[in-house]
Amino acid sequence: MLLLRDCRYVVTPTEDDDVKVLEGVSILINDDGVIQQVGDVDVNGAEVVKCDGVAIPGLFNAHTHLAMTMFRGLVSDHELEDWLNVIWGMEKRLTSDVILKGFELGLIESIMNGTSAVLDMYFNPDVVDLVERYGIRVFEGPTFIDNLRDPKLTENELRNLVSRVRDSKLIKPILNLHSVYANSEDTLMRVRELKEELNLRLHTHVSETRREVYTVRGRYGLYPVEVLSKFGLLDSSTILVHLGWVTNWELELIVRTQATAVHCPSSNMKLATAGFFPIKELLKGTNVALGTDGPGTGDSLDMFKEMRMAVLLQRNNYWDAKALTAKEALLMATVNGYRSVGLRGGLIAPGYLGDVTVLDVKDPRINPLNKLNVANNIVYSSNGGMVKYLVVNGKVVYGSHNREELIERALVISRELNEYLRGMLNG
Repeated sequence: MLLLRDCRYVVTPTEDDDVKVLEGVSILINDDGVIQQVGDVDVNGAEVVKCDGVAIPGLFNAHTHLAMTMFRGLVSDHELEDWLNVIWGMEKRLTSDVILKGFELGLIESIMNGTSAVLDMYFNPDVVDLVERYGIRVFEGPTFIDNLRDPKLTENELRNLVSRVRDSKLIKPILNLHSVYANSEDTLMRVRELKEELNLRLHTHVSETRREVYTVRGRYGLYPVEVLSKFGLLDSSTILVHLGWVTNWELELIVRTQATAVHCPSSNMKLATAGFFPIKELLKGTNVALGTDGPGTGDSLDMFKEMRMAVLLQRNNYWDAKALTAKEALLMATVNGYRSVGLRGGLIAPGYLGDVTVLDVKDPRINPLNKLNVANNIVYSSNGGMVKYLVVNGKVVYGSHNREELIERALVISRELNEYLRGMLNG
């Protein structure tokens, strides 16, 4: 058992989608990695960690490409399609080892930023061992993308992954479909068959740019969400990323099927997608989560920054200071992410997964801190550098005991990636 003793504040979503603040409480997590008690707790035999900070549920990054740490800052002034043309050319030259190093660097960054779970769209079979070693939750799988990979190879890798991680508590398989526009009708039909056969959730980019919508309309005579529906790929186990260019009737389809929508504001703005993620309409009708996108576009895997960015962008878009509140952003970054993959997590309450992020209350950037402002300060004033501890499945995976070790490992990986990239770019 693990006891997080004497948390200054516990800020947690509630089962009725509110946010509550508890003061001066402890959190007991049992040997199964599930929260057993929150309050005045003392128990013999537990591992004790002095919390002395702000505890929130572990952050859930509902869309990213971890291995793209290697592309951070390399292609910065392009719209999406032009960016993809450059990146896809580089990806064809990547080795399995380089992808693994990029993934590990992204994993370290996520951990140090207080992220307990990641929904990733990039793959190397060896990431399984890394995930188990570092100890956070990762939803992972090879990506169906016809212009880069043979779909039969992708299917074989997916089947192997499903078999390999069957008993893992940390890494779970996901069905990654890059997009409608990057795959053929045959692949879309095969993905639907695999989704049903393997009982997997589908994770896909959709309606990210206006050009994408035109391309799909030209091919099918339908809008992207309609195409997913036509091929039987739209239901409550579907995770739709971006949704910046969707019609009213597509929104109705999303709400009717209860698909999850994922907002990635930083990446969308940097790539000048110029879309409009309809947060008000989506929050009224379905589950909405938050993602950083890959470090090659969003530059950061910091979910605190992404919460703040989501609120600012939506208020600006709607001309409405209540378009998205700090509490709603916190829900998107925690419990709604867990809901997207069917996990009982994202709340600090008995019966929920023991995934907890603790922030340092001594950091001047979050102060003055009190019960009235703590939830707002988490969203508007915090960043990943304030994370003191990360607990996943009842285990302390980040803290003072391993901080320097993680930093040193990240520097070693970075030097190796730089050496490879110099050779590739100069070759």
